[in-house]
Amino acid sequence: MTFSQPFLDRNRLFSATRAHHGKKIYPAGELCVITCLDPRTDPAEFLQAELGEIAVIRNAGGRVTREVLNDLTLITFLAEKKLRPESEALFEVAIVHHNDCGTKALADEQFRHAFAEHTHLSEAALVAEAVVDPALTVATDVDLALHHNALSRKISVSGHVYDVETGLLTTVIPTSPMPAIAAPEMAPEEGAR
Repeated sequence: MTFSQPFLDRNRLFSATRAHHGKKIYPAGELCVITCLDPRTDPAEFLQAELGEIAVIRNAGGRVTREVLNDLTLITFLAEKKLRPESEALFEVAIVHHNDCGTKALADEQFRHAFAEHTHLSEAALVAEAVVDPALTVATDVDLALHHNALSRKISVSGHVYDVETGLLTTVIPTSPMPAIAAPEMAPEEGAR
């Protein structure tokens, strides 16, 4: 038997319930959660969300990386242009980091150096990914999302810290609308007074 076999068996039971029937691509709860891939941090569980209620993007640390921004840009563009073109507001992006994150190992110089050699990644980039203080890193990531010009201005962004010991989610950055994109400064025309 493979490790996946018990889950495949559960999937057959799930499929028989038809709980997936009629679910839409757009999150019914109007929430997209970015969080860590740590198995203790499943947003469907800690938010008690039902299937189809939230969209989820997961990676190591729940960090807002270039890939995450690309995914968010795609889903916000899809929502704005095809799924909800008439809406003045789309959905909230909730960025969730957590305590006791495995990425904190990247803050350890020996571990980081060995991992950098193994992966050929830059140590500076790796240390920046470490979630040692989740309130600090979530604030950094909320700022990155809020100032990514390719994202729809119709979303909002918030930041939270999940405690793996208590199961509580604490808001550290309240829901903020996307700021307007500043127009590029125009050089004065020659001869202008």
